[in-house]
Amino acid sequence: MTTYTTITGREIKVSSNQSKKTFTIKTESGKYRTLQMSSQEFNSADRNWTGNDWQNFLKTDEYYKVN
Repeated sequence: MTTYTTITGREIKVSSNQSKKTFTIKTESGKYRTLQMSSQEFNSADRNWTGNDWQNFLKTDEYYKVN
């Protein structure tokens, strides 16, 4: 699990599931899981996304489920 800090100081913890190409995202608000991503999108997110990218993902995409 990797812990990211956004520009506003919010902590977002992200762990990846390589075989399913999904991520589990934990914030102070709850726990989320992405839907399965394409290999290219998954690898890009796994290697390049920052805390702000994950925060933006949670705000703008509807591709996650609350667990």
